[in-house]
Amino acid sequence: MNSQLFPRAPLSRRRFLKNSALAAGTIAAQAAPLRARAAAPLKSVTFTLDWLYQGASVGFLVAKEKGYYRDAGLDVSISPGNGSATTAQLVASKATQIGFSDGYVVGNSIAKGMKIKTVGSIYRRDPAALMVLDDSPIKTPKDLEGKTVAMTAGSAQFQQWPAFAKGAGIDPSKIRIINIDPAGVGPALVSGKVDAIGGYVFSYAPSIEIRGKKKLRMFWFADYGVTVVSNGIIVHLDTLKSSPDILRGFVPATIKGFLYGRQHIDEAIATVKKYQPTANPEVTRLECELGWKTWVSPNTKGKPLGWASETDWAGTIEVLRQYGGVTAPLQTSQLYTNEFVPTGAQYVPPQQA
Repeated sequence: MNSQLFPRAPLSRRRFLKNSALAAGTIAAQAAPLRARAAAPLKSVTFTLDWLYQGASVGFLVAKEKGYYRDAGLDVSISPGNGSATTAQLVASKATQIGFSDGYVVGNSIAKGMKIKTVGSIYRRDPAALMVLDDSPIKTPKDLEGKTVAMTAGSAQFQQWPAFAKGAGIDPSKIRIINIDPAGVGPALVSGKVDAIGGYVFSYAPSIEIRGKKKLRMFWFADYGVTVVSNGIIVHLDTLKSSPDILRGFVPATIKGFLYGRQHIDEAIATVKKYQPTANPEVTRLECELGWKTWVSPNTKGKPLGWASETDWAGTIEVLRQYGGVTAPLQTSQLYTNEFVPTGAQYVPPQQA
C-alpha cells in the first residue's frame, strides 16, 4: 500500500498515552481470569493405592510428579495400601476420598452394602494367573491335576479359581490348594514347596524372575474365560454427588499419568524409586510391562483407558454370583460409571501389550 496515498495523521503525545492505556486495560482484562485461576487454592485430595508403590500403578505417581493433578486444581496426597479390600473399606468409611481397588472386590463390597463405585477402570483385563516355573513339566492347565497350588485364602484369585478351572477344563478336586500368606507365595514356588501359585502376575512374577532368577510360565485367567474387571479408581457415592469437579480433574489427570509412564518407562521407574527407595529398577520395569497387559480387554479395544465395558462388568457379577458367594441382586450401573473418563484419541492406550 502506498503511504503517500493514505498519509497517517500525526500521533500526538496525549493520543499515544491514551491508546497505550486502552491497550493495557484490554490486556489486563483478558489476563484477569487466568490470574484468578492461577491464584485459586488447590483442593486437597486424599488417595490410597491398593498396595505398595510399584510399576503397575505408577500412573498415579507420574500424574503427581508431572503436575497433572496440580494443573487440574488438585493437591493429591498418595498413600500406599494394604490390599483392595482394605482400600475399599477406607473409601466406604470416608477415611480416604479416592482409592484404587479391584473390581471384583468392589462388586463384593457393594453387595454387602458399601456405598462405593468405580469411576475409571485401569486393569480392564483380569491380571490373575496360575504361574509355574518355566522348566516345570506343567505345560498346560490340565497338567496341574495331581499337583499342589499355593494361593492366599480369601483373595480374589482364590475366589475366581473355580471359574478358571471350569474354563480350562480341569478337575479342581484333583488339585491340592495350599493357603499361604501373600509374602510366602512366591518363595514357596521358587523353593519347590509347591508346583504352582495363583495371584496377580505383576505382584509375583517380577520378583521371582528378576530376584529369584527363575523364568515363569503363566496361565492367565482371562485366557480361559474369566471375564472380570480388576483395579480401578473408586469413590464414595457421596463424593460422586458432592464433588464431581474433583473427579473431572482427577480421572483424566490419572489417565495422562499412566499413558505418559508407558511412553517414558525410564522416567516412570525413577518415579517409583523416589517413592519406594528400595525398589529394584528391573523389577519395576517388569511390573510396568506386565501391568500394560491388563489395560485392554476384548470389549474395551479402541476405547480410552479408564472406559469400562458393561459386558465386562456383567461378567464380573456373574463370577461373583457363581463363585464368590454373592446372592444380593447387583446391577452393572451400581458398580461403575464412565461419566468422568476423558474422550479423545490421545487417551486411547496401545492396543497390544
